Amino acid sequence: MPRVRTKNAIRNADPGLAGFSLVELLVVLMVILTIAAIAIPNLVHAKMRANEAAAVSSVKTINTAQLMYKDAFPEVGYASSLADLGANGTSCEKPTSTSACLIMDEALTSGLKTGYMFEIVADGNTPAASYTVTAMPESGLSGRCGISSNQSGDIRITLPGTPG
Repeated sequence: MPRVRTKNAIRNADPGLAGFSLVELLVVLMVILTIAAIAIPNLVHAKMRANEAAAVSSVKTINTAQLMYKDAFPEVGYASSLADLGANGTSCEKPTSTSACLIMDEALTSGLKTGYMFEIVADGNTPAASYTVTAMPESGLSGRCGISSNQSGDIRITLPGTPG
């Protein structure tokens, strides 16, 4: 019959045999740090790609809102700011040219979303016949490329170091 160790026998075991040695702990720590060194840069690049894709989607949303704005307010033409396309602090019961309520995403109408800064520049005429929307990364960790578009709807992506 096999011998079974009781709780008292386990408790009274030789204290020199219990636990891990310092070398074993250092080996485990080195393995964990090696895995982290491989995984963390991949996570940062994945987040940058996600931010870039979100910025392209936001530029498309702005283009659609600009077309709707021009149809709703032909005497103004295209909106000259992102705030004009949003609620701009109103309840949206009666949209106006300064609060058209076409983009309900307050982060986007504030000009900063998912690590990108958005800006609209109209041509300055009344009614505005053209505009340019740009999205630039807030920092080097939020994205690598700039995104721009205009009333044609074409989206241009500019990588650093290439001509715009």
